[in-house]
Amino acid sequence: MKRSAVLSVILLSVLFFSCHRRKPDEKGVQVMAYYYTRWQNFTPETLPYDKLTHIIFSFTEVIDGEMKFPEDTLGLMLKKLVKQRKNHPDLKIMVACGGWAGSKGFSDMAMTDEGRKKFVESVLKFIKEYDIDGLDIDWEYPGLPGDNNPYSPADKENFTKLMCELKTGMNTICDYLVLSWAAAGWEMAFDFIELDKVMQCVNYVNVMSYDLASRSDPYTSHHTNLGLIQMEDIEGTPAAAKMIEEGDSTKPFSTEKIVNYLLDKGLNPAQIVIGSNFSGRAWQGVPPDNNGLYQLNRGSWRGRAGYARLREEIENKNGYVRYWDPVAKAPYLYSAKDSVFITYDDTMSVRLKTKYVAEKGLGGIMFWQLGADAPKDGLVDAIYAEKKRHKY
Repeated sequence: MKRSAVLSVILLSVLFFSCHRRKPDEKGVQVMAYYYTRWQNFTPETLPYDKLTHIIFSFTEVIDGEMKFPEDTLGLMLKKLVKQRKNHPDLKIMVACGGWAGSKGFSDMAMTDEGRKKFVESVLKFIKEYDIDGLDIDWEYPGLPGDNNPYSPADKENFTKLMCELKTGMNTICDYLVLSWAAAGWEMAFDFIELDKVMQCVNYVNVMSYDLASRSDPYTSHHTNLGLIQMEDIEGTPAAAKMIEEGDSTKPFSTEKIVNYLLDKGLNPAQIVIGSNFSGRAWQGVPPDNNGLYQLNRGSWRGRAGYARLREEIENKNGYVRYWDPVAKAPYLYSAKDSVFITYDDTMSVRLKTKYVAEKGLGGIMFWQLGADAPKDGLVDAIYAEKKRHKY
């Protein structure tokens, strides 16, 4: 065989390995599921693949300057997940790097050209080894300490360089591999991001429009609400008084608020993916005024609050009553007996979020995390039903 023929065969083999799946149609609402295997039993045979467009397997980390799993078993689990794609060829399986507890290596790695090059090369190797469809960078957060992470003012420019170098590298494998990044749902985090430059190098920003209330907050509020809340909406409540005392003019937070902020910054709506959280956030020692909403508390409630458990054991059961906030477009639970307040997403609120995505022309909805959903008539089912209603 002639040398040119050999080269042609090698080239075709590389293309077959790298781009062997048809480019999926990404029009309409994308439904992206983060799947965190450490929290739930891993059952790849029973996941609702037909109702999802992407599964983002979590997490890899920056270890010794490269993208790696912190545990070898996670790699075996990912391979089992990827095998399921043969029956769902339009599904994209991605991996997330970082997370709240896994972002300690980003700042140092991104500091130098050599560090970023080493990391990008490890990502390309990882993509080929596991045959995945993309990468989600979950650096929490550039320029901020996060979970006691190293950080630097240089993170702002280095994050841009990292994302653009990743996209350039991924395009050498296949130009429709997906690159996304997870962003906070509050404005201050974007002070440390070169937003316009970053968005030129990625497919989506996955806005974590949850964790909008912290376990350490001295007052109760919504943690994953869609609806825009103004200060006048909560005037006279202990929560409003505390917000004024803290001097944070960006509160109260909401999905609509952060989306409006990003649109005002000039972002393409189709690149914005909003978030839902399939677990609740709760406080104890909450007085019954206003059914516990926007009241002071005596600390975080330690009970488990995944959606499946909330619906099966707590929602309108055992003294807990479900309430609906029409301003926040969000449900909450309160037990006068236990003095416990729980903020969460339910089927009604996620349908409203999906409708909002369709009406605003946003890229989609993602959620943390798939394993917390109810096995039947759950949140994924509600999102899918609303998506079908809008013919996406």
